[in-house]
Amino acid sequence: MRVMSRPAIWFRKWAILCHRWMGVVFCLLFAMWFVSGIVLMYWDYPGVGMRDRLERAPALDASRIRLTPAQALARLGTAQSPGLVRLSMLDGRPAYRFYFGRLPSTVFADNGEAPEEFPLEVARRVATAWTGLPPETARFEGSLTEEDQWTVSGEFRELRPLLKYSWPDGSEVYVSQVTGEVVQSTTRGSRTGAYFGAIPHWLYFTPLRKKGAAWNNVVVWSSGVGTVMTIFGLVVGITLYSPSRKRYRFPHGRSSIPYAGQKRWHTMLGLLFGLVTCTWVFSGMLSMEPFEWQTAGSGIRLAGTLRGGPVDSGRFAAKPPQAALAEAAADLRVKELELTSFAGEPVYLARESPERSRIVPIEGTPVGQFDSARVTSVLAKAAKPYRLAEVRVVNQYEPYYVDRHHNRPLPVLFVRLDDAESSMFYVDLKTGRLAQSYSSGLRWSRWLYHGLHSFDLPWLYRHRPAWDIFVLVLMLGGTTLCVTSLVIGWRRLRRKLASAL
Repeated sequence: MRVMSRPAIWFRKWAILCHRWMGVVFCLLFAMWFVSGIVLMYWDYPGVGMRDRLERAPALDASRIRLTPAQALARLGTAQSPGLVRLSMLDGRPAYRFYFGRLPSTVFADNGEAPEEFPLEVARRVATAWTGLPPETARFEGSLTEEDQWTVSGEFRELRPLLKYSWPDGSEVYVSQVTGEVVQSTTRGSRTGAYFGAIPHWLYFTPLRKKGAAWNNVVVWSSGVGTVMTIFGLVVGITLYSPSRKRYRFPHGRSSIPYAGQKRWHTMLGLLFGLVTCTWVFSGMLSMEPFEWQTAGSGIRLAGTLRGGPVDSGRFAAKPPQAALAEAAADLRVKELELTSFAGEPVYLARESPERSRIVPIEGTPVGQFDSARVTSVLAKAAKPYRLAEVRVVNQYEPYYVDRHHNRPLPVLFVRLDDAESSMFYVDLKTGRLAQSYSSGLRWSRWLYHGLHSFDLPWLYRHRPAWDIFVLVLMLGGTTLCVTSLVIGWRRLRRKLASAL
């Protein structure tokens, strides 16, 4: 029989003590993480993305466009060129959105009006159009200059004040008075899902989350210390487990585990689900990016080359938006025109939805996507002095380009450089934009965070409900493990309190 050395015995006793009392502190948090994680698999935090915006947007009315992009830009009285220009309908009128930073400056394309702030009646019409509900049933909830539960992240800071409207069916819409756009939309169901899922899982409680640095530290330190706690538990469980000799005696017979009751169940479940609990908590910490994975260089340079720099509005005079809309309308019900460039050449991106779009060049006819050979040529020039070590078109998700929700664009062009990082890039052929990039550090992040936390594994992510069953079994096992921790922790605290009184 193997005899443990004195230092090993001392370390195990110390690990038992640490795991015991850390468990008393963390058992409720871990149980909350597991239960909310199950909810989060199917109910995400509410938000407004491109898909929502385009689905609810009306088609662009070309007949009401009176100003060219250059004329509209002149109404802003700036010599600066925007980084991005979009044309879409706002309050039933075509409007240019000039982005000089994160927020757009708006110029209506019918009369050149350039509002710096949108009045309540416009915001009410915008919110009502978004929901499709009767305008007379809308209730104005106020102008919000501070965070609430659904606008607590930093992305809303520059968009305030937010005009909030609600409806009897539980719908709530937030319109930015700065941009006139819907920036947040929730329903009774989405809020309920978030209360049981994203909010407890991310520790997204408003008083904490609005203090960004404090929230970041709480998440990183709680998950980091929790990782250490699970490691101690694994060490204790493995060193105490005796499968062959069953050396532990109990009235009912011998056992491989030195505990009875809840402790026995906790040890057994820990041996089965302790490792995945550890990796889940550790990978959850990585979601906060406590380590610097990204390295600057090739990705920034290539993204800039593809976009082609600031938008020169004057170069679109040869084909005004009305003409671009007429050309794209043969295939699409165009809801948005984006004025951009590819490799320095001006182009329109006409969109009906994220999946349905057309590229309308100033010279030429609309196409569904950029030619992969042309994109490759542009990237080869931008990558110098490095060479393109691998180039291929990707038509389905793969290990480094995956999305369970199928929101990432396809097809994409995959490019790998021969630089020291073996940098990898995925370029959206429908827009010519960089969709995903990887340095060597980000490849580690892909597996340590997404691989361990979401189980986006090559042999699993393509197959549902196999992924659901696999992850749910592990989640339920981890939840049961945490329930035994709660029982053990409560009993220990109760005994300590009783002895102290």
